[in-house]
Amino acid sequence: VQLVESGGGLVQPGGSLKLSCAASGSAFTPDAMGWYRQAPGKGRELVARYAGASLDYADSVKGRFTISRDYAKQALYMQMNSLKPDGSGVYYCHAVYLSAKYWGQGTQVTVSS
Repeated sequence: VQLVESGGGLVQPGGSLKLSCAASGSAFTPDAMGWYRQAPGKGRELVARYAGASLDYADSVKGRFTISRDYAKQALYMQMNSLKPDGSGVYYCHAVYLSAKYWGQGTQVTVSS
């Protein structure tokens, strides 16, 4: 399984971006799939994810970010609205399948005026 993110970029505070994650390799239905963010000098933190029947969001993004999926296309998306400067960082797509964990290479999001 390979995960490839896209959609990052530079956006002004209050702006929007939509991230995409495309999975390639063997067809799979992940046990969990989501987005993590790593800001400079900080650890990787959960932003949003599907885990079984659960849908989790970090408190800091609730009401502004929306995660969606299309497993038929093996794709995961995240619409990010009302972006704030603290939303800057590298966003990683993550999947868990048959107890193995997979990460994409990340896509940079910079929120700055």
